[in-house]
Amino acid sequence: MRYLSVAETAKKWDISERSVRNYCAHGRVPGAFLTGKTWNVPEDATKPLRANQKENKPKTLLSILQEEKKSKYSGGIYHKTQIDLTYNSNHMEGSRLTHDQTRYIFETNTIGVENETLNVDDVIETANHFRCIDMVIDNAKSTLSEKFIKELHLILKSGTSDSRLEWFAVGDYKKRPNEVGGMPTAMPEDVADEMKSLLAEYNGKEKKTFENILDFHVKFEKIHPFQDGNGRVGRLIMFKECLKYNIVPFIIDDNLKLFYYRGLKEWSNEKGYLTDTCLTAQDKYKAYLDYFRIEYDK
Repeated sequence: MRYLSVAETAKKWDISERSVRNYCAHGRVPGAFLTGKTWNVPEDATKPLRANQKENKPKTLLSILQEEKKSKYSGGIYHKTQIDLTYNSNHMEGSRLTHDQTRYIFETNTIGVENETLNVDDVIETANHFRCIDMVIDNAKSTLSEKFIKELHLILKSGTSDSRLEWFAVGDYKKRPNEVGGMPTAMPEDVADEMKSLLAEYNGKEKKTFENILDFHVKFEKIHPFQDGNGRVGRLIMFKECLKYNIVPFIIDDNLKLFYYRGLKEWSNEKGYLTDTCLTAQDKYKAYLDYFRIEYDK
């Protein structure tokens, strides 16, 4: 462990040397110790919050998810989100794993099989999706970018049978034309330009609304930039952006799947289909937050 002097720490934290000494003297810098009359501050120590800041700053859903992830807390909203979001998003794309099997993989990193045949890709993509959610939580505050979106796809599809196909670009845009719901999507040679334009349009909005996030999602799915995994990556992006802008996120479950697909298809004609579907899903997530006594904007 490397230690910094009071002067070095003051410069790093942009405060006075006197404040650093006071923090150390009052035991508010874990690991700091005196050598004679000189304080030694651990290099990785973080600047303590002022007492009134600590009291007045409400905890957001994002901060709670980050805390529970870091502490490996079991049975909270992080645990619930990992299992429900992974199960439902993968199930929509054809995964045959049950909710209990998904939960077991998350909780034990193993899966018990008795008189049953499982698809290896379903198991791999389930484990990968857990890692994608962690990446979303860790990077929720970052600006949405092509690099981040491609990284989500890379994590989701790594190790699958698709990743062994020469023409399947894991972590990169598609090489072959594809369609979604019988509708044409962007040609491979146009994807990069269309994604850049979409991100520029979206990131150009100063503060994103619920409708902005849904609009981005619809346009993303119409581009369909990857050979496979577009739905799951798209729903992960929506979850991230809701966390970033302190909007209650949502999980599309099986009961809402057909309404969700209709909403995507009809967005340009009638935004209410998708909006109402996602608000219904949001109400269910709000019930989770109420159960765990997590505050949110009504």
